Amino acid sequence: MPNHHQQQAQQQATGPNQRVAVDLTKAYRLLNHGPTVLVSAAHNGRRNVMAAAWNMPLDFNPPKVAVVIDKQTYTRTLIEASGEFVLSVPPVALVHQVVAAGNQTGRDAPDKFEACGLMAAPASMVGAPLVEGCVAWLECKVLPEPAMAEHYDLFLAEVVAAWADPAVFSEGRWHIAHDAQRSLHHVAGGAFFATGQPVQA
Repeated sequence: MPNHHQQQAQQQATGPNQRVAVDLTKAYRLLNHGPTVLVSAAHNGRRNVMAAAWNMPLDFNPPKVAVVIDKQTYTRTLIEASGEFVLSVPPVALVHQVVAAGNQTGRDAPDKFEACGLMAAPASMVGAPLVEGCVAWLECKVLPEPAMAEHYDLFLAEVVAAWADPAVFSEGRWHIAHDAQRSLHHVAGGAFFATGQPVQA
């Protein structure tokens, strides 16, 4: 069940899509199909966003995730300072913004969200912003594994709140009706696949 902060954030949700809380025991399903994500972070009045293809769910309860974040990114600087981040799952409709977020640095830009044509919304449990226009969101708090981050650029985190656009995900299941809503899967060099048709075994 969503807590008071989550309900408040849900009521404040604006932009191109609505958000409904996802039961944390089912949060892994938002990433289990391997989508490219947008990683956002904020600290001391600055915010940033980057694209990350190497991410995955790790556990069910409490849910955990892993994501590779290079040392040279400004997003990592903000994550290490704040101990928090958000993973937003962008659809095909945002492919150009995803490429821009993956190719630009936010270290020198006044606001990378604006530079990439992205809109932010407040999260419910962390200071990092959600990325509007996405189909799912996971609010994360970093687990202290400094050696892993230093040696492998790998960050582990606990998911403390999860959201989805009910038009494409509800009752723990994806049900995508339109091509523009499909999630992106990065191959290399700006090439992506989109989530395909479901197959039930």
